[in-house]
Amino acid sequence: MVATEPYVVIVEFELLPDASKADARELLAQNASASFQNEPGCLRFDVVETHSEAAAFTLYEIYSDEAAFTAHLKAPHFLAFDQESQNFFGGRSVRLGRLATEASAT
Repeated sequence: MVATEPYVVIVEFELLPDASKADARELLAQNASASFQNEPGCLRFDVVETHSEAAAFTLYEIYSDEAAFTAHLKAPHFLAFDQESQNFFGGRSVRLGRLATEASAT
């Protein structure tokens, strides 16, 4: 069996000018919670509210492997989030990678 490396996804969201930041934060938090609780391959899902006006929120996600992330993109809660997010976000950038090293308090 081949060992797999954790798959990292970083997404930055630009808030629409007339969108509620509080409602956008709640939508992101619900998606993060559903992903972490319902997807065995989702190892971490953080929502960061940034100080940047260019990207109001950044997601930091870690999946057990690329296949787990692909499954995430097909999950019903993600598909609903993706549709609803169009009411809050005007743009997003996605960066994909692998976890090279980890240092945390937990």
